[in-house]
Amino acid sequence: MNHVVLYQPEIPQNTGNIMRTCVAVNAKLHLIKPLGFSLDEKHIKRSAANYLEHLDYQVYENIESFFEQNQGEYYFLTRYGKKAPSAFNYQSTDVHRYFIFGSESTGMPKDLLEKNLDRCFRLPMSGHIRSMNLSNVVAIIMYEVMRQQDYQGLEAFEPDHFKGKDYLKSR
Repeated sequence: MNHVVLYQPEIPQNTGNIMRTCVAVNAKLHLIKPLGFSLDEKHIKRSAANYLEHLDYQVYENIESFFEQNQGEYYFLTRYGKKAPSAFNYQSTDVHRYFIFGSESTGMPKDLLEKNLDRCFRLPMSGHIRSMNLSNVVAIIMYEVMRQQDYQGLEAFEPDHFKGKDYLKSR
């Protein structure tokens, strides 16, 4: 199973978008306090739309509590990482993988990253910017993971309970 971990997220719209991405890729969301917003805030509900009822998530008081309760492979996104996300093999679906993303303004603690250098990665980008929007990065990373897993568990076509796979077909 794939997991998205947000370490001290600050911007409710980013977290709402990430919630929606988690529902789209069947990933569990882990939120590590302090949060820069209330989970019942209207911005979260607007960004996550009507998908919150499908979201599997858990909130932790601190990073230590998260690590105590979750075992598996940890991956850390940092602008200081020296590998691209595609440098790792995510094909096995029998492993719990935790993709850990730091807060929008300060990232993650340096000592945590230093202890996990072999699992730190960076999303390649031009040298004109230092980082991208967190919710966009989470979506890019999670779809790389799902690509390597051949999109297992995801719908290849528009489900019939929406408009269906033949919506564009001429009648």
